[in-house]
Amino acid sequence: MSTLSDRLPTTEQRILAGIEAGLHTGVQIYVSHQGETIADTGVGEARPGVPMTAETINLWLSAGKPLTAMAIARLWEQGQLSLDDRVTRYIPEFGTHGKEPITLLHILNHTAGFRNVDPGWPELSWEESLQRICDAPLEENWQIGKSAGYHVSSSWFILGEVLQRITETAYPQAMRELILEPLGMTGSWLGMPAEVYDQSQENIAYVYQRDKGEMLLTDWHEAPRCVKASPGGNARGPIRELGWFYECLLNAGMPLFDPQTVETMTTRHRVDEFDLTLQHKVDYGLGFIVNSNRYGAQTVPYGFGEAASEPTFGHGGSQSSIAFADPERELVVAVVANGRPGEPKHQRRAKEINDAIYADLGLA
Repeated sequence: MSTLSDRLPTTEQRILAGIEAGLHTGVQIYVSHQGETIADTGVGEARPGVPMTAETINLWLSAGKPLTAMAIARLWEQGQLSLDDRVTRYIPEFGTHGKEPITLLHILNHTAGFRNVDPGWPELSWEESLQRICDAPLEENWQIGKSAGYHVSSSWFILGEVLQRITETAYPQAMRELILEPLGMTGSWLGMPAEVYDQSQENIAYVYQRDKGEMLLTDWHEAPRCVKASPGGNARGPIRELGWFYECLLNAGMPLFDPQTVETMTTRHRVDEFDLTLQHKVDYGLGFIVNSNRYGAQTVPYGFGEAASEPTFGHGGSQSSIAFADPERELVVAVVANGRPGEPKHQRRAKEINDAIYADLGLA
């Protein structure tokens, strides 16, 4: 019997129904309410015959993006950069083909205009990926700061490179020092050292992906995708540690950030704009999605559930994960499934799980 059943019985039913339906073989979940841990566990299997536990290392995909955003915020607090700085202040070679006016703010709220550049990760080196992005043109008809479109990967390499150049530290280590270690997230990585991968690989969950109607095993548990950093996409660890990150933000940034910094990063900067990537109106803070139920709670992608309060902020990972903080409910949720069943099925699954959490806690 799962430990979820006592506190979150409907949530557990939703997760088990997803296993039955072949959407995933396992889910890892962390929930805290008013500072009390409600759930910190795994359901199902991480790999065939291997149970999903609270300790399993899962891939968060884009749910890890806010970590890089808040690393930038730490440097801002320290006076090492301004959010209105042009990228070219730190990466002069970026300023080609119409990209010169792009600022860090434009990247953080997804109005920068180089969405579709493929960094070639993990086949290319970091330097080759960076060169490819710097050489790319601004999208046609893009109005920097006005046109809205979620950048899946390209812009996050630029933020990672800004971190590297200012700290003079490789991105994975800079993230350890700026965010992960101060918050006790020592089991989480944005680019695992090879020796850590060798020691931990048996504890890394498989990721399955739907292809032609079948859930097939991907190579995302293998060394290249674990060891080589992709700032927008390959954070991984036990999902509870991403929950701790949101608990820090819910606690006005204590002990790591100034309250004003958290407020700046998590309140709406991009409002009422149709996102060309997500094909829906979605409001953004800086590195965070802000509750966009106002544009259609049934249709908004990567939402936080119908009962989420207006200022709820967080981020999802493609067809797999969601993590968020609801300030009015004093709620933190972090959930990752190891199956990517296609967007429609994932959006249904995520909404059902989020709604069930609120219902189980009497918050709906």
